[in-house]
Amino acid sequence: MTRIRRGYIARRRRTKMRLFASSFRGAHSRLSRTSTQQKIRALVSARRDRDRQKRDFRRLWITRINAVIRVNIVSFIYSRLIHNLYKAQLVLNRKILAQIAISNRNCLYMISNEILKKGNWKESSLIFKRSSLENELQEGRVEII
Repeated sequence: MTRIRRGYIARRRRTKMRLFASSFRGAHSRLSRTSTQQKIRALVSARRDRDRQKRDFRRLWITRINAVIRVNIVSFIYSRLIHNLYKAQLVLNRKILAQIAISNRNCLYMISNEILKKGNWKESSLIFKRSSLENELQEGRVEII
């Protein structure tokens, strides 16, 4: 039986794989089988980490908002602030709130005052929390970082 020469299709597929794996180290960039396995693994990791990145950024935004609220005594804890934002129909996402908290804290005060104006929440517990935090700040039990 005569020998059949393979066409360019398999070679093109392997070249494409090599171009993807060219930045890998050692045999992972040279050998076809290991580079295929590494490509699959890299793509799985990329997908997983894109999902994880969304989680990490949301946690970061929540932490920033909570820190600014507690340090500057806006009179809310994070969960109550978000709950009251939705109740007052001031829908701001956490990314925007975190940017406001870092860049312009006075604007965050205005937002919290707007919440207090729109809603009929009992301010006595909020004022108590504010005064107790102010006392702790004056006595030096709480440090501002």
